[in-house]
Amino acid sequence: MRQNAANWLELAAKVEHYRRDQLDPGDLTELQQRQAKLKAASQKKAEANELEIGIENLEDILRRTGGTFYPKKTSVEYIEFFLVAAIVILGIRAYFFQPFKIPTNSMWPSYNGMTGEVFRTADDEPGFVAQGFRFLTQLAVAKRVDAPVSGEVKIPVVRTRGGDVVMMPPKFVDGRKWLVVPTRLREYQIFVDNTSVKVRVPGDFDLEQVVLDAYFEGSESFPADPNRMPNGQAVLLQTGKQVERGDRVLAFDVLTGDQLFVDRISYHFVKPSIGDGFVFRTKNLERLHPMMPGPKDQYYIKRLVGGPGDVLEVREPELRRNGEPITGSDAFAANASRDGNYPGYRPKGDMQEGIEVTVPEGEYLALGDNSASSLDGRYWGTIPAADVVGRPIFIYYPFTKRWGRAP
Repeated sequence: MRQNAANWLELAAKVEHYRRDQLDPGDLTELQQRQAKLKAASQKKAEANELEIGIENLEDILRRTGGTFYPKKTSVEYIEFFLVAAIVILGIRAYFFQPFKIPTNSMWPSYNGMTGEVFRTADDEPGFVAQGFRFLTQLAVAKRVDAPVSGEVKIPVVRTRGGDVVMMPPKFVDGRKWLVVPTRLREYQIFVDNTSVKVRVPGDFDLEQVVLDAYFEGSESFPADPNRMPNGQAVLLQTGKQVERGDRVLAFDVLTGDQLFVDRISYHFVKPSIGDGFVFRTKNLERLHPMMPGPKDQYYIKRLVGGPGDVLEVREPELRRNGEPITGSDAFAANASRDGNYPGYRPKGDMQEGIEVTVPEGEYLALGDNSASSLDGRYWGTIPAADVVGRPIFIYYPFTKRWGRAP
């Protein structure tokens, strides 16, 4: 009861100090007297019933003098609760632990970006209940494409300057996420006979691997001879799959990328360590901006390979730091030996075979673990120390075997 009395006295003091210039002098005097009486009873450790009477007397005057402080409407209390909760959450996010979603597969297999799971037959497609479970545990979004006409499924492909055959690049179009939030989508085309079918996916999702899995199972590239393709012009690649109007042309789920917490506070006290997962902002990476759609200020994640003064060199499949094979992470050794799904480091961009790159003072160099398909420091150089955000510490979603401490 004494604790209860202390809470009422705190509220009464707030009303007195915030509203004394608005109160009738008689009410103000009465409020002060009843506060003093309850405070004295509490200090002398009066019995519970005496304290209860003092609280009731204080509440009576507070009802007349409390204004917006007392009594509070339920709606005001809810607003205050959610406002305080929002401030706390934003404070934690800004200064301590920030949630981060892996959008692409540049760090695969250490971290998963968005991936596609293909269903080749109608029997393979998950039912309503299974799809709901997949959505809850993996944020799996179903994508189903049906044939507008009968005919053979064909894929538009082009030859790149490097001689590779790739799917015709998508257009970026405006769309909605969760039917409400404005976002950018990739719009691809496939063809049934000679009729175009549009497939829209999230802006960070690459449909090419899904198409390869669906129509050229086991192949890592499209089975087309680039020497017979006109440079820069799309060619319709036959898949051999015949469909009737209304048949399923393509069925897959887009699975969310790893979502993790980033420790934003450690790097205020200790320097980043070589081998750390490394989250940073892209706003000052001028050479990156022409390569990426959307806003210039985004968050990226790579692995830290070099700090101020370090000399880096790619000798495929190995990455060397200051003349020695780089150490500090299991991913370095796995890439050097091309262990499992690690492809090894590739000479690209400014880090061609035999070229050494020195990291300037106040800067860092970061590369993706999936060196074969990572847009990283080989192309856009080093990262200013001021743009470093933190390091990943825990994968909290999706609920798969990857859940837990971040590698």
